[in-house]
Amino acid sequence: MNFSVPSLDDLSARIAAVRDAHATRFPGPATGRQPVHTVYVPADRFSRTTPADFGAEALRLLNTHTPGAGSFGTAFGLDPELAGPVRERVAAKLVAEPVEDVRIDFEDGYGVRSDEEEDAHIAQVVEAVAAAYQVKGLPHYWGLRVKSFADGAHERSMRTLDGFLTALRDRLGRLPGGFTITFPKVVAAEHVRVFVDYLDRLEGALGLPGGILRFEIQVETPEAIFDEEGRIGLRGIADAAGGRMTAAHFGVFDYTAALGLPPEQQRLDHPACDFARHVMQVALAGAGVRLSDGSTNVVPRNDGADEVNHTWAVHAAQVRHSMLHGFWQGWDMHPAHLPSRYAVVYAYHLSGVDEVIGRVRAWHEQAAGKSNGVLDEPATIKALTDRLRRAVDCGALDESALPASVER
Repeated sequence: MNFSVPSLDDLSARIAAVRDAHATRFPGPATGRQPVHTVYVPADRFSRTTPADFGAEALRLLNTHTPGAGSFGTAFGLDPELAGPVRERVAAKLVAEPVEDVRIDFEDGYGVRSDEEEDAHIAQVVEAVAAAYQVKGLPHYWGLRVKSFADGAHERSMRTLDGFLTALRDRLGRLPGGFTITFPKVVAAEHVRVFVDYLDRLEGALGLPGGILRFEIQVETPEAIFDEEGRIGLRGIADAAGGRMTAAHFGVFDYTAALGLPPEQQRLDHPACDFARHVMQVALAGAGVRLSDGSTNVVPRNDGADEVNHTWAVHAAQVRHSMLHGFWQGWDMHPAHLPSRYAVVYAYHLSGVDEVIGRVRAWHEQAAGKSNGVLDEPATIKALTDRLRRAVDCGALDESALPASVER
């Protein structure tokens, strides 16, 4: 074959350079298990039994107000055919693993205390974490939320993290796996850059491996969406994190308040929050950063059926809203949120699961030369496969149900 252009080597080299640069900045989706929620507990209320206590209270509410499949399906708006299997799995989950991710809160949920009081609570939390770890009572993921650098509490924030990690090292001799720091109210990439520099120093002082301290940011300010130059703020924030940022969590109430929404409109499913979530998705797609939605502030005032069912209805609707927008994780603040969280998540995963498994299996058979009349794209199969993996990870589906192509 004759070519008019004698050589394309320089163009190929430029294409390869772009490809390599893109792969460095956008390594792909985060790998491994993603929790379906993060439970926030104020530091002064955290004990070694807190996760189990949440599960026991959630199970009590479940059994009290939805003793059978019928009442369960009615409470959470489920297909009657799914209500029984979903309820059975939710009840088992509340016993075996009620909390997938816990964040011990030294920020808004904890408030401003004297240094002496916060230091005392650090010591209390260290003992609780150590005791839970020794009896395998820590959730799969766990960590601290420290104070923001945006409101003058930066020194207290760094002191809390240093004090906690130093004391835990002395108490256990190691940092248990699954540890994550939540860095709230990010208003500038420079704050993230300073936090990363601090973590570098802290790892060196504690003798920890470089890069082991990782964190998630909270997207709860307009400046995190658009920076002072009018650019998408999250890209600069992610770059400033230097590979340490594992997730971005949306903060509903600070964000909506900052936009001037009235209190009755400060809710997870407000259209203003949809906009922020979509910016998060576009800005961080392929960056190896997980996304989490925020919380519901409705909790039961008492154990009455009206109060509990109202909480469940609001929370279940908002969990569905998050999942509709591709947010598979959210925050839970009260034991009553656990039944509605798992009911909605499990019902989603079990609804049409046989069809999902069939489509994945048929696509792989087609790739092997067998025609099944399936026209799914590879990206669609990847999404279906991810759905099945999430279903297994959270307990909605047994590993044995997966086709061989999905197994780890």
